Amino acid sequence: MRLKLGVIGAGHFGRFHTLKAAGASRQEFPRVEFLGLADADPARAAQVAAEAGTRAWESAGALMAAADAVIIAAPTAFHHGLGMAALAAGCHVFIEKPIAATLAQADALVAEAAALGRVLQVGHVERYGAGMATLRGSGGVGRPLYMEAVRVAPFRPRSLDITVILDLMIHDLDLVLSLAGADLVGVEAFGATMVSERTDFANARLRFANGAQATITASRASLAMERRLVVHGTEGVARLDFLAREMTLVRKGRGAPLEQLPGHGIETLSWQDHDNLEAEQAAFVAACLDGAPVVVDGVAGRAALDAALRVEAACSG
Repeated sequence: MRLKLGVIGAGHFGRFHTLKAAGASRQEFPRVEFLGLADADPARAAQVAAEAGTRAWESAGALMAAADAVIIAAPTAFHHGLGMAALAAGCHVFIEKPIAATLAQADALVAEAAALGRVLQVGHVERYGAGMATLRGSGGVGRPLYMEAVRVAPFRPRSLDITVILDLMIHDLDLVLSLAGADLVGVEAFGATMVSERTDFANARLRFANGAQATITASRASLAMERRLVVHGTEGVARLDFLAREMTLVRKGRGAPLEQLPGHGIETLSWQDHDNLEAEQAAFVAACLDGAPVVVDGVAGRAALDAALRVEAACSG
């Protein structure tokens, strides 16, 4: 069986999804029949379609009617409407993060997908990264007690319809939520506008029901790029530098002995980046065709949105 797949949206991420799906359907994913893309701007759709060597459809509705599954990479404000229309057309749905603009919209998407028996996957691509795979493969550092994430980058004039919280921080919110393994019970935050009309810098402090805590910083107006995650756990500390592709582990009874920390040892692991988007799309195809578990389903996407909206509220409050 081949999955008839289409992309809705020809913007920044829509273009990447189209290029990846068009190429993958001819190579890595022989079970995918890529139908093409649709966008509210026909000229933009035609431009991306020509670049990918695929078809630009006259409307999203026409593409949904022909497809088994769609990737929705339109602006956030349109996620709910397009997602509900795709589900009504019988499609499995991959929707870029954030899942929707409001929790009510997210709940409607989750409920509709469940009622219709369709796959609903949310595009939190960092879950598929080699760095997080290396952390998981290392055995980890026990139950997380405190986590610190930093994601800052120079300004780029895109995704300015949403805050840096929904644009960048939501990636680390999703990672921290998945690591904490408990409900989010408290949020404090500060945010500031710098170069756009919406929050460009934010710092959030999170508390979880199991006692774990986290601090997350995100900026899209930094002089340089930085991406790191530190996890203090019951069995040690993991420090991941995603740009250097390196993780340092300090753990009890493992690694090269540390004189200054009796009973502890240190290990340094590195990784080669793989194509996270390809891995994410492959997981979607496997979920649609084989019933494979959805790593980031609608419930996880909803949880990340809830956390992001609570951070935004704390910033404005």
